Amino acid sequence: MDASPPVVTVRFNRLLPYWAVFQTDLRLTARSWVYRLWVLMTVLAAAGLLLYRVGLHKEAGLFQSAAAQSGDLFRLMVVGSLALIVVLAVSAISAERGTVADSVLSRGISRYQYFLAKWHARLVVVTVTFAVLAFVMLLASYFLFKDDSQTDLSLTGGLVAVCAVCAVLAVIVSWGVTIGALSNGTVLGITVFWLVLYGSGFLLSLLPEPWPSPERQLSRLKFVLQGQYNPAVLTQLLVGCGILSAAAAVVGLVGFSKRDV
Repeated sequence: MDASPPVVTVRFNRLLPYWAVFQTDLRLTARSWVYRLWVLMTVLAAAGLLLYRVGLHKEAGLFQSAAAQSGDLFRLMVVGSLALIVVLAVSAISAERGTVADSVLSRGISRYQYFLAKWHARLVVVTVTFAVLAFVMLLASYFLFKDDSQTDLSLTGGLVAVCAVCAVLAVIVSWGVTIGALSNGTVLGITVFWLVLYGSGFLLSLLPEPWPSPERQLSRLKFVLQGQYNPAVLTQLLVGCGILSAAAAVVGLVGFSKRDV
């Protein structure tokens, strides 16, 4: 008597829907016009500033150290990128409001997985892109403004500055994705998020030392790039940004799980 054929069991990987949405969002974000405009504007603005400062240095003899030049460059990159980063973060879920129901109800992915995949994808895109652009600009600034008597850029300081800015951007992206997930549209979400950003920035600017202020922290980047930073303050910044990002994720997960899609 023939033996019965073996029973083939297929194991379902619970992380597969999350990974599929994560990869898809990475690919679509990298191809979006907002992302490409952000990268193009950042490169052109930074290159223009560097060439302008090099011209001043050679023609007028006005010299600034590489750290001072890089600090101004960081300020330009952060302030100039903020508007498009807000659009990228808020539109992660709100822009797909018409297809969320199909993704969640018809494709076997939970709301938690969907939110986490979108959040993680936008975090990776924004922080990795900014880090790569920042390191390229730091390298260009080092060679363009290198002087035998004033080589003040520090490798450790550059890493610390990039990590600190990326940590702050992670908070912005996290709350942007959360507000976008809880809002009824992309325009409304962007408006609310801008009000939150400007309101929090204004309140922080009114607080005295040692409370962090966006303007004060950006002005201190040139000293950080020289390697002059307090490790305890840096640790507090990274921990605080981590807590704020996690809080945004919790609010987004709870709120998105209760919303109608």
